[in-house]
Amino acid sequence: MRGRLWSFGFRSTVMLYFILLIVLPIIGIYTQSFKLGWAPFWQSVTDQLAWEAVLLTIKLSVFATVINVLLGTMIGWVLIRYRFPGRSILNSFVDLPFALPTAVGGLMILLLLGPNSLVGGQAGKLGFEIVFHEPAIVIAMVFVTFPFVIRGVQPLLEEMDKSEEEASYTLGASRTRTFLQVIFPSMLPGIISGAMLAFSRALAEFGAVVLVAGNIPGKTLIASVYIFGEIESDNAQGAAAVSVLLLTLSFLILGAVNLVQARRRAK
Repeated sequence: MRGRLWSFGFRSTVMLYFILLIVLPIIGIYTQSFKLGWAPFWQSVTDQLAWEAVLLTIKLSVFATVINVLLGTMIGWVLIRYRFPGRSILNSFVDLPFALPTAVGGLMILLLLGPNSLVGGQAGKLGFEIVFHEPAIVIAMVFVTFPFVIRGVQPLLEEMDKSEEEASYTLGASRTRTFLQVIFPSMLPGIISGAMLAFSRALAEFGAVVLVAGNIPGKTLIASVYIFGEIESDNAQGAAAVSVLLLTLSFLILGAVNLVQARRRAK
């Protein structure tokens, strides 16, 4: 009887925690956005500045995700398949963006690539601006989403049966063909799920981006900073409407990730 009561209390506590911290805030955002009806909601999301901010955020998030897919796949491969001095330290550094405050990450980018830095100064002489322009936003997004693809690929490489790879070599396949036809299909679910999580995370990034973007409406103003500006302007309706767009897109991505993982487990 005590065991059942303890189990019921534990489950009730978890469910209460989940409802208070996740479900109710989500319901509150949707309620706030549609509180005045469909017309004000539609007016808020079709506002030129809001729409430009959302489209810019999606575009730069796609760029950051592509970079993360390429770099994350290569880094995950190297960390699993090769042994070299400092490998464990490098592997632990992968999770640094999760532990580091994003504002600190933005400050690091500002100091390393800003107009007064060596790299930023040389780029400025060549007529290429980094900080307060779109490249800085992409770099900030890549930084905060860096671990997702790597951590998605690594477990699949560790679990992969090497006999299949060895059989491919035995049958005369080249390294390139073996990678494309044997290894890459095994890595693909991790790459896809990591990419979708990285994209979803990049959509909502604020702390690292706000310091390096310049926040110029129509040019470098992204959705999260736009939402913050609407709250500062006492326009909760406009902020909630744009938040609903991002939240709905994140839900769709989360559903796609769960579908990919379910198919992988079924195999």
